[in-house]
Amino acid sequence: MARSHHYELDVTWTGNTGSGTSGYRDFQRAHEVSAAGKPALLGSSDPAFRGDPGRWNPEELLVASLSQCHMLWYLALCAQNGVVVTDYRDHATGTMDEGSDGGGAFSRVTLHPQVRIADETQTAKAVAIHEQAHHLCFIANSVNFDVLCEPTVLGPQGGSDDG
Repeated sequence: MARSHHYELDVTWTGNTGSGTSGYRDFQRAHEVSAAGKPALLGSSDPAFRGDPGRWNPEELLVASLSQCHMLWYLALCAQNGVVVTDYRDHATGTMDEGSDGGGAFSRVTLHPQVRIADETQTAKAVAIHEQAHHLCFIANSVNFDVLCEPTVLGPQGGSDDG
């Protein structure tokens, strides 16, 4: 049975320095993302677009969403398939290309998950589950650019087998 899920949040601009958007340089890009029962997420634009480098920007959050979705699917699939994961870290990278008109689009995100498993004999299985996680990832299935996954699986003693 197909199900639909609804997500609701608020984005509030907090960057009015007194004159609103009277000029491109006259306002901050600061904003808050909030939802009931959750701490506010402080956002801005990318520093390349006059944003605050100390706040999250939408481009970083898109890359983070892809990484988080993959990780959550991967951990669930490992649990379902008897692969015990003891540590998971991802250094995700994304490339957005800006056009001459100032607009742009992502061309690629690459996930680099490094996973530690309890049983080194399951390395091949642990690597294969990444493909299944990618296939099921809600966010990866929702974007129109390449999302690549370059996993590394480590055994309990730190030995490494690349996927």
